[in-house]
Amino acid sequence: MTEPADLVSEIEALEIKLQEAKASITRRFIGQERVVDLTLTALLCGGHALLIGLPGLGKTRLVETLSTVMGLHGNRIQFTPDLMPADILGSEVLDTAEDGSRHFRFIPGPIFCELLMADEINRASPRTQSALLQAMQERTVTVAGEDRDLGVPFHVLATQNPIEQEGTYPLPEAQLDRFLVRIDVDYPDRQTERDILLATTGVEEEAAHEIFTKEELLAAQVLLRRMPVGDSVVELILDLVRAFRPEEAGVSERVAETVAWGPGPRAAQALMMTVRARAMLQGRLAPNAEDVLDMARPVLSHRMALNFAARARGDSLADLIESTAAGLVRTEAAA
Repeated sequence: MTEPADLVSEIEALEIKLQEAKASITRRFIGQERVVDLTLTALLCGGHALLIGLPGLGKTRLVETLSTVMGLHGNRIQFTPDLMPADILGSEVLDTAEDGSRHFRFIPGPIFCELLMADEINRASPRTQSALLQAMQERTVTVAGEDRDLGVPFHVLATQNPIEQEGTYPLPEAQLDRFLVRIDVDYPDRQTERDILLATTGVEEEAAHEIFTKEELLAAQVLLRRMPVGDSVVELILDLVRAFRPEEAGVSERVAETVAWGPGPRAAQALMMTVRARAMLQGRLAPNAEDVLDMARPVLSHRMALNFAARARGDSLADLIESTAAGLVRTEAAA
């Protein structure tokens, strides 16, 4: 059994390495520290992330940089309506040997990697999305009746354009629930955009360098699960998730009137992991209530929905999550 002093030293050493990795990423993905923190959180937790943002905001650049810095073999798939499951999973072909004998040989598709960028994932047909869903949940794919292991680590960073919905297929709730966090990528501020302009229009650009290896990332994921979580934080996570289920006894009147369906147990699991990752990224040895408050929106926003009346009124799901989470944190502090 690991001694507490050993655990402390391991977390402190990992935090130093994480800061080095973050610095390397932000030299190429400028001024979006929140986005970088959340993507690193997804990798530390062994999960997948959904990046929502307009074209040209650097989402592809971020994933490419992450692949290099974290020492992962990455592939990119541009999703289109005519993309078939075999295009991403691979297929079997019939080979003829020199002696005339024939046998089937499997040619793996681009999904056989460690970091997959699924660009504009909502443009794929439901048939193709279902194939990706199996890979995200089970880390295996089924081709010609045979299950094939994708290996570890395996992460999907998917992108969506929030305004262009023509020719798209909305992701089913079951698939959205498999994403650990939803990350909103917004426009940069003026100074950040100036820095981007100067950094990317010269003769040379800042290059990314490998900081982690695959083995080190897997060790970090194990270490994250060993980080202790206090009972008060566990109870706050449960209170927060259950506070958004409209059929739950004791929910607020606002939630009962605005939420169509709330988050399931996977949301609590995601919060339990992400609050640890946030604490680790900040060099702390255990998460606190502020970590729960900060991770509430990226973990919950894609796992619940407003009802028709709330959408007609123009209610904001983000505002509902943040205000409810803040109220629970204040109640916890007062108690």
